[in-house]
Amino acid sequence: MLTISVTSIAATEDPSSTADVSPRILRLMTRRRVIESIDGNVLPMRNAMLFRRKGRFWLDILRPGRYMCVLMFWGLMTLLFMTLLAKFALLNTLHDLNLDRSEFITARSVEISIRTNKLITEGDNIIISEFKETPLPLKLTLPDIWTKPNADLYYKCVQRSSKDIISGEPTNGYILVHSNGGLNQMKIGISDMVAIAKVMNATLVLPSLDHNSFWTDPSDFKDIFDWKHFVEYLEDDISVVDHLPPAYASIKPLQRAPVSYSKASYYSNQMSSLMKKHKVINFTHTDSRLANNGLPNPIQRLRCRAMYEALKFTDEILELADKLITRLRDDDKPFIALHLRYEKDMLAFTGCSHNLSKAEDEELRQLRRSVRHWKEKHINGEERRRQGVCPMTPREVAVFLEAIGFPSDTKIYIVAGNIYGQDGVKALQDKYPNIYTHSNLATEDELSPFNNRQNKLAAVDYTVALESDVFVFTYDGNMAKAVQGHRKYEGFRKTIIPDKKNFVKLIDRMDKGLISWEEFSMKVKILHANRTGGAVLRKPGKVVKSEESFYANPYPGCICEK
Repeated sequence: MLTISVTSIAATEDPSSTADVSPRILRLMTRRRVIESIDGNVLPMRNAMLFRRKGRFWLDILRPGRYMCVLMFWGLMTLLFMTLLAKFALLNTLHDLNLDRSEFITARSVEISIRTNKLITEGDNIIISEFKETPLPLKLTLPDIWTKPNADLYYKCVQRSSKDIISGEPTNGYILVHSNGGLNQMKIGISDMVAIAKVMNATLVLPSLDHNSFWTDPSDFKDIFDWKHFVEYLEDDISVVDHLPPAYASIKPLQRAPVSYSKASYYSNQMSSLMKKHKVINFTHTDSRLANNGLPNPIQRLRCRAMYEALKFTDEILELADKLITRLRDDDKPFIALHLRYEKDMLAFTGCSHNLSKAEDEELRQLRRSVRHWKEKHINGEERRRQGVCPMTPREVAVFLEAIGFPSDTKIYIVAGNIYGQDGVKALQDKYPNIYTHSNLATEDELSPFNNRQNKLAAVDYTVALESDVFVFTYDGNMAKAVQGHRKYEGFRKTIIPDKKNFVKLIDRMDKGLISWEEFSMKVKILHANRTGGAVLRKPGKVVKSEESFYANPYPGCICEK
């Protein structure tokens, strides 16, 4: 029970005395003493005057110019504290999201491994068992082994502008081109020569092809490329003629091997001066004669138009390639095109002989010594392999594909020549029996026009590789560069780019029993999750010869973002 009595001090001492006190003094005395009775206990209460004083205190604080600086300081400190709390909360949320994403990728990777190796997971352990396959929830579903990278935000941007169209002004002279190397090396070189002719305001004579390379193929330009299409497609860019006009036929051409990886200024100044003087220049080398980067955009776009549009193969080549593709897809299942560059010339050139016999290693050494233009004669093959610059062996390819998640019934079309070694592709075929080449997929009659024409067969293989569902290469050579670049140009078709340096470390550790197959497979999947030929900008390198090739990745230059 709560009772409150309010009296003055004088009234307490003598009730009759209040009448003699003035009202003003009584009010003051009343305010001085306020008591509270709770169950008989008497306690002092808050004075009403205190509340009035506190009210005036806050009014004084809020009065401009008095305590405003103090208020602003503590306000800012409070805001800073709340900002830090919000930041840490956001970072923790993002961290959790990244962990969830990692778990999603891991779940998908394990699912792929389950499908191919009949594995199931229990906690962190992986055990072999038969299982009934069930789909993952939609939020866990990620692109599988056949899905190509997303290209929705990108498009080809190779159109010529009106100012890039030739105006019909007189030519400064004629360029004769002797292409060197295999088919793709020559194809890349010819595309550069088209751009160089544009820079020099020169007329390009149809190039001659190399007949003295390792393959000694007698085919010439018209045997492999649709030369009429080549001339017509480029007519707004440069003039292309079948042969020198009579007025220039008697002129002795100036022989030149242009400086490698040169800028446009080298051709517009130094080479153009020579052309105006001699009128006809014969470029004896075409490989890597133009820089990858630092060229004007119209020149880069012209290189792509030449490479991917103008250099069209003959109908004979395209028709055979189309037949092979149709046969590979006769059951509506996807297939891999594999550039297994485990061939004699490449192994001799690189000095790589892993898993070969001593006799085979010696044969490669003798070949390397006999080829005069191969500068390196003494090579440590095992060191090269550890550096990741050797072609993968057939057995390494089989293990690699299995680790990525390709099932054993996957169809594989090999776009390469004869595989070197007494065992050939046996190690690969033991795991993947559905191995095809142009030799066992085409009939003898279909192949008869291609007998002893390795460059024409390489053109067939190139076309099949371009149209395959997945392209995998085991050595970063000219065909690998040309095909992967073309596939990016055509919408980033899936291309698996092996990280050979790290893969070699992993497979050697597994072979020594240091890691299990399950751990090995998971690491390979994670290692190659983003090495699928997606949109990654080409970046200039410190060393021109080792930077990414323009033709392996024409983005930027010929591919633009929407």
